[in-house]
Amino acid sequence: MRARGHGSLPLYVGGFLGPFGGGMVAVLVPQLREAFDATTGAVAASIPAYLIPFAALQLVSGTVGERLGRRRVVRTGYLFYALFCVAAALAPGIGAFLVSRALQGVANAFLTPLLLAGLADEVPPRQIGRAVGTFAAVQTAAVALAPLVGGLLGALDWRLAFLVPAAVAGGLALLPPADGVPRDEVPRLRSVVTPRVGLLSAAAFAAYAGVTGVGFLVAVLAADDFGLSSIERGLLLAGFGVAGMLVGRAAGGAVDRFGRVPIVLMGAAVSAALVATLGFAPSAGALAVLWFATGLGSALVWAGINTLAVEAVPGNRAGGTSVVSAFKFAGNAAAPVMWLPLYHADPRAGFIGAAVMAALTGAFVAPLRRRGRR
Repeated sequence: MRARGHGSLPLYVGGFLGPFGGGMVAVLVPQLREAFDATTGAVAASIPAYLIPFAALQLVSGTVGERLGRRRVVRTGYLFYALFCVAAALAPGIGAFLVSRALQGVANAFLTPLLLAGLADEVPPRQIGRAVGTFAAVQTAAVALAPLVGGLLGALDWRLAFLVPAAVAGGLALLPPADGVPRDEVPRLRSVVTPRVGLLSAAAFAAYAGVTGVGFLVAVLAADDFGLSSIERGLLLAGFGVAGMLVGRAAGGAVDRFGRVPIVLMGAAVSAALVATLGFAPSAGALAVLWFATGLGSALVWAGINTLAVEAVPGNRAGGTSVVSAFKFAGNAAAPVMWLPLYHADPRAGFIGAAVMAALTGAFVAPLRRRGRR
């Protein structure tokens, strides 16, 4: 029996909120630096302050949500997210601001995986891929639009960049997802410790470290080789997100039609080939086209991986999803450490190394084809 909720729209809006909250601070660094009389480094620390607890707690947040009930946990998460956004807007100093950002990350860790699991329960099984692909497109849109919207709000008052999401989160607290399909057993953390979840987690790490997380290298290359300004680099990088927005839903439809694993394999192959060529781009225009095309390949990868993740542990859907998501963001954090030394030795080597990692995404997912769907 399929869970019944308030519809999928609030789930998509909630999916937008988390990445937006994580990404809009970067553009506000000058205003925050002035408001708190702080250094650039201190203000920039608010980005990992948000992302680290967000990623780490997802190792357990999905299972906690399934045990306590998605409705209760998501409503509580929204309320605390709104509270900590208000605390950030009213912070008297940089220390309080950083603590507020970390607590926002904690709250969002109990939202994103539960929303994705709720979405999978909300739609018929034959449409899960399309719904999950749309969710990924919405989150990609949040990443792409966060600097723009954050900058517009910051031009009026930087506090609005936190107060507006707080109001949205407060409204979403009234529309939490249903608790899901009744289960005979209480979901346990050990239920997600399976080879299937392990392979998906490795694939998620590889896909973010080898594809999505390469954006910083693209920005460095655009500045070093082609002399692009910060605005020009921002527009170039946004192309990746725009590509994901445009094809996310269609990629999900392809997952439903052709299968989860084949679409991931196709996306990983395309992404790996394109990432390898980024370091050889002869012009800024060519670099922009290649990075946009990489975003198309990445949309295929995530439509497949996310669908596999919500199906990986039927008795603990949110738990399996949250563990895979935790490794995804770990890959994002590891990318600069992995590729920057190679880039400094030879710019092309940095991109080739990332391409090898991107190709491993397909290698990790390929065995799941033989095991069939669960």
